Amino acid sequence: MTDLIRAREFFKNDRYATEATGIIIEEVGKNYAKCSLKLTDRHMNAVGHPMGGVMYTLADFVFAVSTNFDADCVTVTTVSQICYLNPCKGTTLYGESRLIKDGRTTCFYEVSITDELGTKIALITTTGSHIPKR
Repeated sequence: MTDLIRAREFFKNDRYATEATGIIIEEVGKNYAKCSLKLTDRHMNAVGHPMGGVMYTLADFVFAVSTNFDADCVTVTTVSQICYLNPCKGTTLYGESRLIKDGRTTCFYEVSITDELGTKIALITTTGSHIPKR
């Protein structure tokens, strides 16, 4: 079984991200993940743009996949900041996470949100806390 299949199987129980929102894990690696989200009417706000919470949910899920897939501990978000850069011009969002620093009890990631046209939609920084598995 490939890492991608194992990650999708593990995170299928994150039903808000995978079922309600429709996020798909596209790639996984050590301290890395890429996910996609096909935008539909349910993701839009009153003026026809994706709600800010859509980008944040995508970023939070990408962070979860990159920190908790094949990990020795559970990592949870302690602080997260999102900067919205541009309105979405496409129909699919991509979230991609990268580890910046990993420590014994905390980690720091950067998550970028783009669309299929290459538009830079948002940049998110997230600090996580490592918690031993029960």
